[in-house]
Amino acid sequence: MKFWDSSAIIPLCLKEKASEAMKGLMKDDEDIVVWWTTRIECLSALSRRQREGVLPLGDEAKARTVLSALAATWSEVQPTETVRLRAERLLSIHPLRAADALQLSSALIWAQETPRGLDFVCLDQNLRVGALKEGFSVLPPD
Repeated sequence: MKFWDSSAIIPLCLKEKASEAMKGLMKDDEDIVVWWTTRIECLSALSRRQREGVLPLGDEAKARTVLSALAATWSEVQPTETVRLRAERLLSIHPLRAADALQLSSALIWAQETPRGLDFVCLDQNLRVGALKEGFSVLPPD
């Protein structure tokens, strides 16, 4: 079981440079854990790409279908006061945006505050560094 950030989910939905690596990680272990807002973050990324003309409308629809299928099988860390408080702490010690602090916070809650030996799948560099400093094994390797 691995915790997946939204940045790692998008390449599962679209053909991108990191798609093969992410599919390989998922094939090794299909038990995906995500933060409660991951589906919304992914939909936002898909819609933004479509509006910017980077993603044709038909490809966006296909990506949304893949995302829905993934979301039907993954586990979600729910929003709690503990997640919020942990995110507040993370913002004070790591250079993270609010959404990334919530991602990392939810991963820590999933890990029961003991991330050693647990995998955090992420493509965002600042979040990768934060996850490493908190004790996660970060995938894919650099």
